[in-house]
Amino acid sequence: MILLALLSLASAAESPHWTVQVEPLTTALGYVHLQVEAAPSDSFSVYVGPHLRLFSAPGTEPEPYVGYGAELGVRYYFQGRAPEGWWVLARGVLADVHATDSDQRAVGGYGSTLGGYTGIVGQTVVLSGGAGVQRIQYGVGDYGVRGWFPALHTAVGVAF
Repeated sequence: MILLALLSLASAAESPHWTVQVEPLTTALGYVHLQVEAAPSDSFSVYVGPHLRLFSAPGTEPEPYVGYGAELGVRYYFQGRAPEGWWVLARGVLADVHATDSDQRAVGGYGSTLGGYTGIVGQTVVLSGGAGVQRIQYGVGDYGVRGWFPALHTAVGVAF
């Protein structure tokens, strides 16, 4: 009984190795991401999750297309406390993009490289932010976004 209590306390004191995050900024722009992150080592983490382009960004001309795909990212943590601390990230999205007003389809996506920081408050609440550069090729027909752009990362979530 005492051994179980000590093991329980030891595991509760360990840093989290998993996070589940959403990105409020990209969601506001119409691109919804859910990222499930695992830290298999002290310096690296990998995340994967669904990617959805559901609507045009507020304040822009509506464009009749949607996208469904997946996102994959790899982070290197400089201080060796993954999934918390200063990091660099390489990420990519691959999606099936199709027009909602015709039968046009295309493969879309983007790749980006960013630097940033992830903090975990109380070993549970994840707050993350970063900036970098991205190449986007995402659209169908005359609609969409194509070219080089700044990349921003904002995320909130839970760690366990």
